[in-house]
This record gives sequence, C-alpha cells and structure tokens, in this order.
Amino acid sequence: MFSLATPPLFARLRDARTVLIAGAGGGFDVFAGIPLGVALRGEGKRVHYASLSFSDLERLDLDAWLEPGLAAVEPETSGEDAYFPERELARFLGDTVYAFPRTGVRPLRSAYRTIIQKHSVDAVVLVDGGTDILLRGDEQHLGTPTEDMTSLAAVAGIPGVTKIVTSLGFGIDAHHGVCHAHVLENLAALDRQGAYLGALSIPSDSHEARAYTTAVQQAQEATPLSPSIVNGQIAASLRGEFGNVQFTTRTEGSELFVNPLMGVYFSVDLDALARGVHYLPALEKTRTAFDVALAIEDYRESVDERRPRRPLPH
Repeated sequence: MFSLATPPLFARLRDARTVLIAGAGGGFDVFAGIPLGVALRGEGKRVHYASLSFSDLERLDLDAWLEPGLAAVEPETSGEDAYFPERELARFLGDTVYAFPRTGVRPLRSAYRTIIQKHSVDAVVLVDGGTDILLRGDEQHLGTPTEDMTSLAAVAGIPGVTKIVTSLGFGIDAHHGVCHAHVLENLAALDRQGAYLGALSIPSDSHEARAYTTAVQQAQEATPLSPSIVNGQIAASLRGEFGNVQFTTRTEGSELFVNPLMGVYFSVDLDALARGVHYLPALEKTRTAFDVALAIEDYRESVDERRPRRPLPH
C-alpha cells in the first residue's frame, strides 16, 4: 500500500542500500537519472551509474575493460572527444560510470550481473530520456526501441533485485512519431496491475534540479557539435522555460514544445512492463544490436492491427 506522503518510486527503493541507475536507451539517457541519484544519495544510499553507450568504446585502453561487454569509464579515461557522455558524467560526478557497448540481450545481461555482484546492488533503475520504453509493440510508431528493449529484456532476466523503469521527458518522443495517448493508455493498464509507481515532478528550485541542469550544461559545453536534444529540453523545462526553446543548431527548423511535464518522472515496475511488451521473448537469445533490431522488425511485420493514433484531447 502506497501513500500520498511517500512517492511510490521512493517507497519501492526504501530498503535498497545500493542502487544502479542505468541509461536504457543509450547515449545521454543516463543523465536523466541524475536527479534521482542525487536524491537517493541524500538518503544515504550508494548510487552507481551505467550507460548503454553510443561512443566509440574501441578507443578505450585495454585496462578500462572489466569484461568484453563492460568498461569502467573514469574522469580521466582517454577516448573519443567529440561525443563521450559516459566520460562527461564521470567528470561531473568525480566517479566511475560503467559503459556497455551496443550488443544483444545476452551479453548485456552478463555485464549487468557483473556490476550487481561487484557492488552488491539491491536495486536497478532503468532511466529513459523520453517515454518510448513504455510502448508495448502494437502502437503505430515505437520511437527508437532497439536499445530500450535490449536493456529492458536484459534486466528483466536478473532475479533477486528490485527493478524499476522511470522515464523523464514526456512529449519529447513525438519527434520520433510516438503517440503519447498510447503512453498514457499503457500507464493506465500498468496501474490496473498495481505496477504504476506514479508521476513525480522534480522541483525546479531543488538541489536535484540544480545538479542536473549543471551536468547537462557542462556536457553541452564539452560536446558542442552533438549536445543532447532530449536532456537540453528537460533542463530548459526545469528552468521554467516554455515553448520553442532553441539551444542547439541541431534543432533548427523544428518547433520544440518545452513544458513542465518534461520534468516529471513516470515510473513503473520493470518486470510488469517487460511482461506487457509482446515481442520481448523473441529478444532473449540475441547477441548483437542487429539481432534485436531484426527481431523487432519481424514482430512488427506480424502485427495485423496496430492501435490507431489518437490525439490528446486537451
């Protein structure tokens, strides 16, 4: 039984001593977990960060690799300079950030198990910048599902830890064709199962928000040619900005809709979410990202009827 006075997300993590916050969709997704990580550390918990990486990890020194599918990125780690979100986060935190190369479910699950065992992790929180991780597979458009679903399937197969998915940046995935009425419909279905852990707004005037916006700003300055469009919009929303807030030439010609809903965590039970993704069992034996993308494409071709798009009525 949850209470209005205690957000379900934090109630579920109450007994965890060590929490792994991992970016589900790759790249800068892990930055969306900074406010949660700051809050959990404020409660005295140990927090570690990991990211499914889009960086050129082949440029890392051999001693950065704990195993073929897992690298430990430090603030001083050498590597790609133009785009390396994991190192930018490590520099902001002054701590290790783990990086996974893009693989299939089996290698990624092995890497997660290594971190869990190494740090005695009690809880894993997958964070998504955007909301496409909440899609089931029968929607008109799935956004960019390959990395999200690889992460979801990998963690779903690990017993013995608390598992949560949380998304930050409601509305951002409209750029990739996501229908957010479907997102809300899926959340309602999870709520009926007792698996919806609520919506939690990050207070703009909070230590968590300030830490997040500072980290995003530092990363933007370090990677001016490829700043995170997702986190840039979320950070703008946490500064109270609204509407077509442009902060990079990458969005020239697009009209943005920055708004307060982007600063809200939508959280669900990971195992329940995984059970509702129709094609997730087909990903179990995958070893490469290409295998995952192909399995999703095969499923999509088999769907006779997709849920029709519908606008939000307000």
